[in-house]
Amino acid sequence: ILRPHEADELSHYSSATSDIEYLFPMGYSELEGIANRGDFDLTRHQEFSGQKMDYVDTATGERYIPHVIEPSAGADRATLAFLVDAYDEEEVEGRERVVVRLHPRLAPVKAAVLPLVNKDGQPERAREIYENLRKLMPTEFDTGGSIGKRYRRQDEIGTPWGVTVDHQTMEDGTVTLRDRDTLEQTRMPAGEVGPELAARLAA
Repeated sequence: ILRPHEADELSHYSSATSDIEYLFPMGYSELEGIANRGDFDLTRHQEFSGQKMDYVDTATGERYIPHVIEPSAGADRATLAFLVDAYDEEEVEGRERVVVRLHPRLAPVKAAVLPLVNKDGQPERAREIYENLRKLMPTEFDTGGSIGKRYRRQDEIGTPWGVTVDHQTMEDGTVTLRDRDTLEQTRMPAGEVGPELAARLAA
């Protein structure tokens, strides 16, 4: 929301100030402040420096000291707003699922490569795919725990896509591409995963 300041909230230099506020779980809080500082800054600078700060409008011949509009924003609250907005809890097959639905461009990890089991050559093939994919985007290689637990772990940190290497991979070279938000799983050749995810990130 856009919240104008009351008269008793204004700084001495401001003729008007408004805050852009976000509704956090703990209530509304400022993301960005926008202050109309008038000609206060340039007038004071002119006073103490002796340097004229006025401007002449060539169309009208009017001479005046420009006014300053000051936006003030911090990265910390904006980041918190993104995280709060992306955080979600839902029930899937009778179990709670925590997922951070960050836009793929904001997600710190774009993809995770996961061998279904830690045998039968799957970890080695998964490692090859991971090494190629990490050249294109931030990627994790995850082998710890069951495949379900690893999916959930990646959901919790906001990883948009999971690339699963399984028995079929060893037979025909295809992998499963899992979407974090829809939970849809698509079969595709391992060599197409990099271009496909790069295209999705660029979309």
